[in-house]
Amino acid sequence: MTEKQNPMREIKIEKVVLSVGAVGDKLEKGYKLLKMLTGKNPAKTKSRKRIPALAVRPGLEIGAVVTLRKDYDDLLRKLLITVDNTLKRKQMSENNFSFGIKEYIEIPGVEYQREIGILGFDVTLVFKRAGRRVRLKKIKQGKIPKRQVITREELIKFMEDTFQTTFK
Repeated sequence: MTEKQNPMREIKIEKVVLSVGAVGDKLEKGYKLLKMLTGKNPAKTKSRKRIPALAVRPGLEIGAVVTLRKDYDDLLRKLLITVDNTLKRKQMSENNFSFGIKEYIEIPGVEYQREIGILGFDVTLVFKRAGRRVRLKKIKQGKIPKRQVITREELIKFMEDTFQTTFK
């Protein structure tokens, strides 16, 4: 006799976030890269702090971000192939994990673009369980228990089962 799984404990991918950090001309190239990969317009992020060593001032555009909440499955599989479907355990965190791609030309099916050049970006996956919105909503915000948080071990098991990812 099989044991029933609680549907409220099911792990889902909430969103996939692609981001590029750069200034000036490299930022424009990163913006074009994210638009080419996802087909969506990325948002540019602005600096809030002054960092004199890096020549960063408040209000300076320092990055581009695009968030995918639907139709991310094919892109995510290609991005995982780029890193040989292997991730490190220390990349895992509670409810999310990130990994970097050094060169976009390593992604299967993506051609080199002369106007972009060689560029890398970061990928972040955010996971959720049913009921997460209770903590995030603005009106009648509630607390969710610690058992609702997705642990590293659960994320590793989910990635191994769903995407056949190996971990070091």
